[in-house]
Amino acid sequence: MRSYTKSIALYERSRKHMAGGVSSNVRYASVPVPLFFARGEGARLYDIDGNVHIDYVLGNGPAILGHAPKAVIDAVAASLGEGQVFAAQHPREAELADRLCRLLPGAEVVRFATSGTEAVLMAMRLARAFTNRNKILKFEGHYHGWSDQAFISTKPSLNEAGPADAPVPVAGSPGMPPSVLDDVVVCGWNDLELLEQALERHRGEIAGVIMEPVMVNGGAIPPLPGYLEGVRDLCRKHGALFICDEVITGFRVALGGAQAKYGVTADLVIYAKAVAAGFPLALVAGRRDVMDTLLDKGVMHGGTYNGNVQSMAAALAALDILEADNSAIYREMETRGQQLMDGLAALGKKHGLAMLVQGMPAIFQTFFTSAGAPRNYRDSMATDRDAMLSFHAALQEEGVRVQQGGRWFLSTAHDKPVIDETLAAADRAMAKMVRH
Repeated sequence: MRSYTKSIALYERSRKHMAGGVSSNVRYASVPVPLFFARGEGARLYDIDGNVHIDYVLGNGPAILGHAPKAVIDAVAASLGEGQVFAAQHPREAELADRLCRLLPGAEVVRFATSGTEAVLMAMRLARAFTNRNKILKFEGHYHGWSDQAFISTKPSLNEAGPADAPVPVAGSPGMPPSVLDDVVVCGWNDLELLEQALERHRGEIAGVIMEPVMVNGGAIPPLPGYLEGVRDLCRKHGALFICDEVITGFRVALGGAQAKYGVTADLVIYAKAVAAGFPLALVAGRRDVMDTLLDKGVMHGGTYNGNVQSMAAALAALDILEADNSAIYREMETRGQQLMDGLAALGKKHGLAMLVQGMPAIFQTFFTSAGAPRNYRDSMATDRDAMLSFHAALQEEGVRVQQGGRWFLSTAHDKPVIDETLAAADRAMAKMVRH
């Protein structure tokens, strides 16, 4: 058994002067307490008790190049002497904007922000201003940040969620004013008929339809064939903007994100996480006529740290790596990720476990279910969460760190020896599950 004595002690100390002892509520879920890490390097994290973890959390997705990638760190270090924030523009912003508009489908204009939550709020405000409508349609199980306007029906209990064909908006947190629910319409995902019904019920009211193009937060569930195209067409028919939240999938599933992978272009797209390989950067990209409402209609968007020098330097350095040799690094990462997915599925069969591995090589989910692959949030809720948590606890004791929600993120640092080591650890973890 691994020892976490120092993390336990430091957590108790942190609780005295840090609310809850953490800086983000999603960090509560670590076992046995939120762990404290001394450093990260490549595919591994080193905690303060001296335990080494093969890391598949990767900061919840940003560390696409692994921890502390040298080229990115060197670029940021070289930029430190230039300053950090100017309350003005600097050349790297223009350079990065030009590059992003070349790489990203449908990106005519970009605007930088600092976090995905902020960028989502910007996109929704732009949609409302452009269409002169108030309502946003979102989907059950999709996460778009923790703001009052977005943290709705992200993980609702089915007792609260209402009927599958007309879900009830459910606030995700205490402290959210009930009035925010009036401007949100919730729909089941991966079903065009349900979306058309919802748009008809609210004809002329929907400013934008926002979604994760791959339902990552609900289980790395891919869109059904033709679904994204159908959503785009329904948005056009009803005069609503199609907004893709690629905070996670952008720069992870492909250089051009899920839009490039599936060949569908949205009106507005939100990016964050992997774009700067671990440094704080988000952006909204999309149609010029929509983005121009920031100027033409005076739509407000601000932020002291937007476009800061170090995040721009990090993003440019990361793109150098991701673009090199016609993006060969993605092909290598997909090969390793597929080996890991196939290996985990084979181990599940070997140990007689009803385990399903679903998603893409760069981000996937392990479920425990004897049913078919989940297609939406309600399907994913029917899987065996207790078995999943037992698997993750056993993995941690074997030196493999996975998100408590069941997601696995891959980086370019997860080479074949790391994948082999992971599968050996998973074999031992599953054997423990079977014995208990």
